[in-house]
Amino acid sequence: MKAQTDISISVINQAKNGDSVACGQLYHHFSKSMFSICMRMAGDRALAEDILHDAFITVFKNLPQLKQPEAVAGWIRRIVVNECIRQTSKQIKMYEWNSEAADIEDEKDTDWYKNISLARIHEAIKELPDGCRQVFVLYTMEGLTHKNISEAIGVSEGTSKSQYHRAKTLLKENIINYLKVANG
Repeated sequence: MKAQTDISISVINQAKNGDSVACGQLYHHFSKSMFSICMRMAGDRALAEDILHDAFITVFKNLPQLKQPEAVAGWIRRIVVNECIRQTSKQIKMYEWNSEAADIEDEKDTDWYKNISLARIHEAIKELPDGCRQVFVLYTMEGLTHKNISEAIGVSEGTSKSQYHRAKTLLKENIINYLKVANG
């Protein structure tokens, strides 16, 4: 199945041929959603802006090689995620954290977050330690497996799992504490 996009194929083809107006339209169309990915991964606005900038340089440099213009959304997303991994991995230190606990899912308490706004959840994600945030975003929002994450960021699969488990634990604690304060 090919990724759907509502930007016209002709604009994509014009951008592939170096048309600067079409490149601008492509950037305008995708930059907001791609910036959201950068913010989730970086947790810092300035770094996210740098990542987005570098990712779009890569997009425009490699655009002539895009074989399926209708798949441009997924193609750009992959470039952005890879650039996020590349730039944030330089700054993030991963620590093994109770790898046995990472394989245990707490199934009895899965609805704790359902009355929390997405904005609050996103804020809590931004507050996670860098390594936890990176793995959490790649796993939950980008759909990578722990094996793919471990290969992409150069850690063991167990470290990826434990960072994900730690992220979930910290998110839950953060949001529960927020609710306690908000509800007096």
